[in-house]
Amino acid sequence: MPPSVPDNFPSTPGKVKMERSNYFGRFASRWHSTASARLLSCSAILLALTLFVLFRMSLYNGADQYLTRVTPIPQAFKPDHVWETQVRQSCLPKKSEGLIVLVTGAAGFVGTHVSLALKKRGDGVLGIDNFNSYYEVSLKRARQELLEKQEIFIIEDDINNKELLKVLFDLIQFTHLMHLAAQAGVRYAMQNPGSYVHSNIAGFVTLLEACKDASPQPAIVWASSSSVYGLNSKVPFSESDRTDQPASLYAATKKAGEEIAHTYNHIYGLSITGLRFFTVYGPWGRPDMAYFSFTRDILKGKPISIFQGANKQDLARDFTYIDDVVKGCMASLDTAGKSTGSGGKKKGPAPLRIFNLGNTSPVTVPNLVSILEKYLKVKAKKNTIKMPRNGDVPFTHANVSLAHAQLGYNPTTNLDVGLKRFVKWYLSYHGLEPSLKSQRS
Repeated sequence: MPPSVPDNFPSTPGKVKMERSNYFGRFASRWHSTASARLLSCSAILLALTLFVLFRMSLYNGADQYLTRVTPIPQAFKPDHVWETQVRQSCLPKKSEGLIVLVTGAAGFVGTHVSLALKKRGDGVLGIDNFNSYYEVSLKRARQELLEKQEIFIIEDDINNKELLKVLFDLIQFTHLMHLAAQAGVRYAMQNPGSYVHSNIAGFVTLLEACKDASPQPAIVWASSSSVYGLNSKVPFSESDRTDQPASLYAATKKAGEEIAHTYNHIYGLSITGLRFFTVYGPWGRPDMAYFSFTRDILKGKPISIFQGANKQDLARDFTYIDDVVKGCMASLDTAGKSTGSGGKKKGPAPLRIFNLGNTSPVTVPNLVSILEKYLKVKAKKNTIKMPRNGDVPFTHANVSLAHAQLGYNPTTNLDVGLKRFVKWYLSYHGLEPSLKSQRS
């Protein structure tokens, strides 16, 4: 989940008591007796649905202004012999019992680390990423270089490209899909909502369609988010808690993904495991995350904004180190269970699971800044301001007992250790390491 720093408490959705005017009453009473009224109402509904469908069509065809900003439109896909060879070699396991995993969002933060871990233990790995410009593409390219050094091939394309997916699933019998591609960020949804629908909902459905038509069907592990807990005030957050009060569009798309997963599991027998990540951080992380942007601005001498919630409440996050999250992802793949369908036909019930992957120890943002100051050896210039209404929540706190019981998940890295490793990577990546060599010895 994007760590960001939350926002005011959005008003809780609930039932609205509507004052009925005399006109409304008269109209309602005529509904059952006037055929023309029924016809008029039906026509209005059909018109609204038609407009909605036309809007969606324009959205997915790339005509919508929101999509063109970060989501490239897939070009006509033309595989050749060289491309097929790269795909086959990347997917080749080094051991007979090895998995063959398609990783979406492979040039992303979590995607890179999971791909490297899979390849290191001998699994076949193929990546796909559209390298969109939500944050600097140069970092994604650097991650891509890491993967290529380990002979992991990344296809540069969009997960909504049905033609590409058909070619891939005809060419390779994937045992698993690790779906990590998504439009991330809570606040960015206020600027570019269409990109979230395109990537997080339409993209997920496109992938599930490809998986359900495959023979055999792969097992699926995908990234949901702790943001689905939304305005839930019960802590720590458990998988059985309500998730019907999303505080942001990002959270709503992830919640929609969980419901869509249930549908494809029920109808087509796809084995699906959803992972609710809690503020993942560490080396090669995302620049839009608070710990990353704070580090950059502190080193530049720029002031950082520390938000506070209602009654000057410090915001807190269940920061989870990347290595712990990777272990949870690997365990999820290894225990996923098989899909039970073939070519779109279900032959029996298949596993449907959801797990929290967090650290279980929330830390306030001021404490995070203090740790960064210690390892950067620079005092931050801080501005404490009221949290804007941007869809963030005041705190997150994971209950991971279910993941511990079924996956053997056991996070071991606290924020102090994790941030020390991040700072070391950051300084090295930006060529600043020598100045703090004595600090890390």
